Formats: sequence, C-alpha cells, structure tokens
Amino acid sequence: MHWHASCAARQSQPGGDALLILGPSGAGKSDLLLRLIHAGFTLVADDQVIIEDGQASPPAPLAGLLEVRGLGLFRLAHIAPARLRLVIALGATPAERLPSPCRHPDLGLPLIHLEAAHPAAPARAALALEAACGRVAAVAGALAP
Repeated sequence: MHWHASCAARQSQPGGDALLILGPSGAGKSDLLLRLIHAGFTLVADDQVIIEDGQASPPAPLAGLLEVRGLGLFRLAHIAPARLRLVIALGATPAERLPSPCRHPDLGLPLIHLEAAHPAAPARAALALEAACGRVAAVAGALAP
C-alpha cells in the first residue's frame, strides 16, 4: 500500500522499529522527520511510504531523499525495510491530557496525535515508540494496555 507520509526508525533491532507520520500537506511531516533524525532516528522514507506486511520502505526513486522546506532536497543515510510499530497523526487538534488508547483503522497499530510544531514533539514521538514496542510501560493514556 502506498501512503502519503513520512517514516523514521530507531535501530534497536535489525531493520529498526519505525513510526509512520501522517498528516495533510503542510502539517509538518518532513519537519518532524528532520527533528527525529537530529534526535538519533534514521530516515526510512519521506513524502511517500510503501507499506507491505507491516514493513515500511521508500519508493525506489525516493530512497534516502529528504525535502527540507527552504533548503532543498538532501540525500541521507536510510534504512529499509523497517518494521512499523506506531502511527502518528499530525494536526491542529489539541492533545488530550490522557487520551484513550486508539489503533489506526487500516494498519491496526497504536495511533497517537501530536502537534508537529510543539517543542517536545520529537521526544513525545520517541517515548511513544518505546511504549509501543514494550520497552517502556504506559500506565494510563494513549498507549496504556
């Protein structure tokens, strides 16, 4: 399945554990991806992601490419495929304090909502991925059992 999204992974295992970033054009997908890369994540795909059997990869012509608004197109190190573990939906919806657990209807993965421009968005995404992978326990909220 082809998705208009961005994807980054933490290489805690071969191939990495990945998060998929969804949102409308201009929502900040690539910007959050850049901030995650700066925080130690690895690029999987930007702008377009192919998802097959729970694995995320870029379309071949876009492999390793990241568009940074105001700077241009860059070729970076990337990994693919990476196992999807979490879906992040970007939008202007204010985050609830303790949201109920939710799963993406098509992918069956944990789904969280973030404001891309929030200063803590990369740290929140990283913590959510750790919880989705079972490396950190969520007691209440979006990733609680």
